[in-house]
Amino acid sequence: MIRFLEGVLEEKEDLGVVVNVHGVGYGLSCSQFTLEELPATGEKVRLLVYHHITDSDQRLFGFNSTAEKILFEQLITVKGVGPKLGVTILSGMPINELMSAIINGQAGILSKIPGIGKKSAERIILELREKVADTSARGEGMEGGGMSGFNNVAMEAVQALCSLGFRAKDAEEVVVKILKEGEDVELSDLIKQSLKALKS
Repeated sequence: MIRFLEGVLEEKEDLGVVVNVHGVGYGLSCSQFTLEELPATGEKVRLLVYHHITDSDQRLFGFNSTAEKILFEQLITVKGVGPKLGVTILSGMPINELMSAIINGQAGILSKIPGIGKKSAERIILELREKVADTSARGEGMEGGGMSGFNNVAMEAVQALCSLGFRAKDAEEVVVKILKEGEDVELSDLIKQSLKALKS
């Protein structure tokens, strides 16, 4: 089972990439957000991988963060949501907003994603609400792990940093590190400390 790939980014295409690993080109499907965070072609890249195997096919799906991979694996357990639709859902909005919509039961927000109707949105919420909330509470959505809770403050801080142009993976790592040192830090202070660390 392939868990990650590290090599040279050979090609970027619509919701997909080709990574050259020692002369072998691996094609991976990726969300729009992962694509946007990747370096230019010709640069070194490392992607987490979900290896989807069926009787007639094998496909690789690439992720730039643990949070996205975990949510993808949860999404495809929902009836009617296959890997292709899972990538479409992940491309529909930033992952922290997607997790928040599921946890808070906001079917209207989810149904705005192409391919997701009201019934599908309600099914996703029904089947994943507790799982996503549990993942969030245990901090599994953050790179580096070890955080007592992937809470709203952490998600808002990561979102704010991403809106300023920082990569989600880098933002997550910095936020986790700061929260390890002081879990009760306020949002404004968390963002300020994260900015200082990212610019250093």
